Amino acid sequence: MLSNTCKYALRALIYLAKYSKEENRIGIKKISEDLDISSPFLGKILQNLVKKKLLVSTKGPNGGFALARNLEAITLWDIVINVDGEEFFTNCLIGLGSCKTHDASKPLCPVHFKYEELRSQIATFYRETTLKTISDDIKKFEDLVKL
Repeated sequence: MLSNTCKYALRALIYLAKYSKEENRIGIKKISEDLDISSPFLGKILQNLVKKKLLVSTKGPNGGFALARNLEAITLWDIVINVDGEEFFTNCLIGLGSCKTHDASKPLCPVHFKYEELRSQIATFYRETTLKTISDDIKKFEDLVKL
């Protein structure tokens, strides 16, 4: 499962993909109000993403956040890996360590083989889905999609 921090990061970057432009950065207060996320918590998340070079920020009255790269260049994988790490894609579904660091002397967990295929499909989805893809889908289904 993704952490709440990661879910908020995904929502915030999707929001910025839709509303920010290089010349139009969005302030933390506006983002937190629109997404209904605590401003201090969201601020920490976004500053971390600035350090990871997914976002840029500017201080001051016209400051705020914007994407550091084109929509096509940021994938869901980039966001998840930079917030939660690779554990989402490597951890054992039921919490045993044997799947992640498989040792031939230890048995795999009971769901390993069924889950491994699904985990691979999920990883492919995250690697191939860009903010551009999501932004285009939002435009198509504007009346159905809520950030």
